[in-house]
Amino acid sequence: MNHFLDIHKTDPDALRLIIDQGVAMKQARADRPKGTPDDEQPLAGRMVALIFEKPSTRTRVSFDVGVRQMGGETMVLSGSDMQLGHGETIADTARVLSRYVDMIMIRTFDESVLTEMAEYADVPVINGLTDRTHPCQIMADVMTFEEHRGPIKGKKVVWTGDGNNVCASFLHAAGQFGFDMTFAGPPQLDPEAEFVGFARDRGSKIVIERDAAKAVDGADLIVADTWVSMHDAQSARERRHNLLRPYQVNDALVAKAKPDALFMHCLPAHREEEVTSSVMDGPHSVIFDEAENRLHAQKAIMRWCLGV
Repeated sequence: MNHFLDIHKTDPDALRLIIDQGVAMKQARADRPKGTPDDEQPLAGRMVALIFEKPSTRTRVSFDVGVRQMGGETMVLSGSDMQLGHGETIADTARVLSRYVDMIMIRTFDESVLTEMAEYADVPVINGLTDRTHPCQIMADVMTFEEHRGPIKGKKVVWTGDGNNVCASFLHAAGQFGFDMTFAGPPQLDPEAEFVGFARDRGSKIVIERDAAKAVDGADLIVADTWVSMHDAQSARERRHNLLRPYQVNDALVAKAKPDALFMHCLPAHREEEVTSSVMDGPHSVIFDEAENRLHAQKAIMRWCLGV
């Protein structure tokens, strides 16, 4: 049994196997109509619990569809259904769910909820997102880059904006897949030193650059994310906009990167804030390939977790 909790907690060979299997599964579906099951049904007879303390569109749909395509069934549970840690402990919830289902995916706030769930569950647990990391998204991003530009090893990735949970998982991936990364953002929003240190310890060149134009020089990939959370108050939103406005990804900024540089965003995006529509809909953007690849990468993650 394998948990998929974070990229830095998963062996690099396993990460490569997951990417390669995701590519193979996508290719196998290429000429088949939407809605049809996979030829292989590795999850036949399996039940997967999808727990959402934090709401989602892409995570919910991609996991639900992925399980069904592989012959399994899903049970979708919201935070109000579960009330994790309020009454019944997370440990007891994990033990009970393990008697009913074959795998658990959880999208939550506090990382401790994920780790405690994994500690006490007798079935694989997958990190669908926490406030600190978002590993499934970055597996899809690596898959997308390699689909368009070949191996990501040795490439330069530039993150613009807030050093948030998605940025953290990109830093983990830099260390595990062997690419370099530059963070371009204000000092108040730097990524955690622990994440930067992980990548540097594994030989990746990690640069903190306050000037966005300098940061993207020679970039193979530029990545942005939303500047504000749905939970932020209006006053916090205004402060963050003022901090992050110099890091907007627009045509002028992209022009300073390599001519064939790609642009990614995990979505949902606030157009004309962290990125302009001209970039999102332009020739450098692979955002919708990236969104689709959540499905294929996560199917491969689930197969790896179950050893099927």
